Amino acid sequence: MSMRTFSSYLFFIFIFTHVSLIADYPVSGKNGMVVSAHRLASEVGISILKKGGNAVDAAVGVGFALAVVYPYAGNIGGGGFMILHHSDGTNTSVDFRETAPEFAHPEMYLDENGEYLPSLSREGIISVGIPGSVAGLHYAHQKYGKLSFEEVILPAISLARNGFELEFYQAELLNSFYDEFCKYESSKKIFTNNGSKYKNGDLLVQKDLASTLELIKINGPEGFYRGETADKIVTMSQKLDGIITHADLENYSVIERKVLKGSFNDYEIIGMPPPSSGGIAVIQSLNIFENFDFAKQQWGSSNYIHYLSEIFKRIFADRSKHIGDPEYYQVPVDVLISKEYSKIIFNEISDTAASAETIYPGDFNQIESHETTHYSVIDSEGNAVSVTTTINSAYGSKIVCEGAGFLFNNEMDDFSSKPGEPNQFGLIGSEANKIEPRKRMLSSMSPTIVLKNDQPILILGAPGGSTIITSVIQVLINVLHFGMDIKQAVDVPRIHHQWRPDRLDYENFGLSDDVISNLIKRKHIIGNKRIVGRVQAIFVDQEQNVYFGASDKRGFGSAIGY
Repeated sequence: MSMRTFSSYLFFIFIFTHVSLIADYPVSGKNGMVVSAHRLASEVGISILKKGGNAVDAAVGVGFALAVVYPYAGNIGGGGFMILHHSDGTNTSVDFRETAPEFAHPEMYLDENGEYLPSLSREGIISVGIPGSVAGLHYAHQKYGKLSFEEVILPAISLARNGFELEFYQAELLNSFYDEFCKYESSKKIFTNNGSKYKNGDLLVQKDLASTLELIKINGPEGFYRGETADKIVTMSQKLDGIITHADLENYSVIERKVLKGSFNDYEIIGMPPPSSGGIAVIQSLNIFENFDFAKQQWGSSNYIHYLSEIFKRIFADRSKHIGDPEYYQVPVDVLISKEYSKIIFNEISDTAASAETIYPGDFNQIESHETTHYSVIDSEGNAVSVTTTINSAYGSKIVCEGAGFLFNNEMDDFSSKPGEPNQFGLIGSEANKIEPRKRMLSSMSPTIVLKNDQPILILGAPGGSTIITSVIQVLINVLHFGMDIKQAVDVPRIHHQWRPDRLDYENFGLSDDVISNLIKRKHIIGNKRIVGRVQAIFVDQEQNVYFGASDKRGFGSAIGY
């Protein structure tokens, strides 16, 4: 099946499911809830909670399980971010984003004339960043988990060793990348069915991956970043003319960071700090939106779509200039998420669409001092975890590490390979995100937790490249401002604008003809019909002490509670 055919298939599923929105309800539970991109991974998380594990144990188990059952984006060869809310009221974040290898440099994806060659940063071994997922998941477990590490990783090992039956959509996803997998014998060995295409119900067995996970079970991160697995990574890199060294792997480190905090009406927003741009963008958007006064019946109106789009343009403009790895660039976080700055942006927005050429990243002199996967977990004590991980494109670089069974990422494309040039998601970058050795690339991942009265009320996040940010923001507004239940808030159509390219994209059934006509009169450039994000969310009814989970109808995920 070609990518065009498969995209049409997904679009058909999207149209079909959205016809029956009213019939869907959230999944409920009183003791725990896990929402992820795959049913088997959600089942792993719930089984860990039932064993007495906490939300962190379950999140770590889900993370390793997704590396097995959802290779499209789940991984041990990528990285991510984790937001944690503890039942004692404290919040923290774990940054396990990939890093650039030691021998990476700003000109590595340019030709002799200084022109950017996109294929180099998106395909092949030099697109690979140093993975952080193993170190990050292990770090979170060792510091905040309750069960033994063996107990939380064993389900993933079992799934890899014994295999699991592919559902129709998984088989078709794999088959849509058949030609790419066949370029590498190590990938062809696993992600084709003995050289043929997979069918619904076929068993996907990953014995090499099981062995790698077994080494991690026994040795922790040392079983990945040193020894046998590290040797396989470096050997594969050298074989394909890459630049990854043993020192790159040995020197990888997790960073626990202070979370970003914002407010929206009576709610506290907990977001991920840089190098994620998500926390800043979410808080900044809600700050601006707070200045508007939309009645509940105005959801989906031309006024609402217009102003939301204008907000999105401006936060992406700021993202392009001001955000990068804070170890390499001084990110003006406090200004970007301040209410004062949001007032300035609000006052710039008019009834007519502003073109991208007339919108610039903020001048702070006037202020006084894409594939990812997301999963959300909460336990009976109110510990909540929001995790987004990535290998960037679907199946990352498409290269399986020979003998180790996992896919390498292609995260180097998330750097500004040439400032001013777009990456594969169309996002423009600047000097703040230029390639430097050991640097963490900018990300749109937006794991988010919302508190009310210091207790979780929303845990959410999404995959989808640049649409992650706009998806999360719209679900937050749907629940916190318009009062939708969590399933409706996740499933209703969304829009997307990212400043450049200057177009307003929307989903099927998302905009009526009258609304589109009105937006065109306001000088909006109407773009493509597309799927905008796939949110995995949990809502907490604090009065009834009930958890409600929602897995986005745009994907094939699963919410399980008990």
